[in-house]
Amino acid sequence: MGIETITQYFVDYGPIAIFVIVLLEYMNLPGFPAGIIMPLAGIWAARGELSFTVAMLITVAAGLTGSVILYGLGRGGGEVFLKRYYQRFPKHRELIERKISYLQEKGCVGIFVSKLIPMVRTLISIPAGIMRMNFTHYLISSALGIAVWNLAFVGAGYLFGDTVFTILG
Repeated sequence: MGIETITQYFVDYGPIAIFVIVLLEYMNLPGFPAGIIMPLAGIWAARGELSFTVAMLITVAAGLTGSVILYGLGRGGGEVFLKRYYQRFPKHRELIERKISYLQEKGCVGIFVSKLIPMVRTLISIPAGIMRMNFTHYLISSALGIAVWNLAFVGAGYLFGDTVFTILG
C-alpha cells in the first residue's frame, strides 16, 4: 500500500481510516508500515485536520485494540497454534520459548519494552496470551508502550512532516 493510497483513505474517511489502518498495522498485517502511517497522522494533525491529542488517542486506541485481539488469539488458541508451528518450523522453537521465558521473567516491564522494538512490538501479544499474563497488567503495559512508540512517530510527522514533503516535493 503506497503513501498516496493511505493519504487518500485519510482524506476520504478521516479519523476512522487512521484507526482502521493503525489497527491493521498493530495486528502485524503486511502492507501497513508504522513508519508511514503514524507520521501521516501527525502531518494531518499539523495541517489542522484533527488535533494532535485526537491523533494520539486514535492511534493508541487502535494499537491497543490490535494488541488485545492478538492477546486473545494467543490465550484462546495459541498453544494449538504453537504446536503446529513447531512441527512446521522446529528451528524457531528455541527463539519463541525464549520470548515466553523473557515475559515470564520480566512481566509488565517485558511487555512495555517489547512494544518499543520493531517487529517484536506487534507479535509479543501472542506469547502474553499463551502464558495467560494478567490481562489488566498486560493492558496497562501495552498502553504505555504503545503511547511512547506512537508519540515518537506521530510526533515526528507533526513536527517535521511538512518540512520533509517540502524538501522532497
